[in-house]
Amino acid sequence: MDLKILEIASNTKNNKIVKNFTHLAKDKNPICGDEMEISLRITDDKIIDFGYQSKSCIYCQASASLLSINIKNKKTKIVKQLIQDLEIFFSSSSNKFKKKWPQYKILFKEKNIARKGCILLPFKTLKKALKS
Repeated sequence: MDLKILEIASNTKNNKIVKNFTHLAKDKNPICGDEMEISLRITDDKIIDFGYQSKSCIYCQASASLLSINIKNKKTKIVKQLIQDLEIFFSSSSNKFKKKWPQYKILFKEKNIARKGCILLPFKTLKKALKS
């Protein structure tokens, strides 16, 4: 395991429930049992605050931490594009990650393909939250 992934996962600044959240979703990885809950405060189509709570592996925790840090103050349209790009990364045969999301490159590597359910859980949960 990459030590950088451990470092990212240990940043629990946004491991919380957002006060006065406007969006909330929970999801579970049926394969491994990881659980994720995401709460958001969205104003004017912009993510103002992001909180997550999980019972999950280190890959899922790192993914949630990285996501929470990088999408605050972003428009929901941009976040939805990110989610779509990540889903394509794991479903395509080329496994090449788009250069416009460099901060996620540490997780989205070919060697982590076996952990895709764990890594994608926060993104899938966020996608559900944005629909609520």
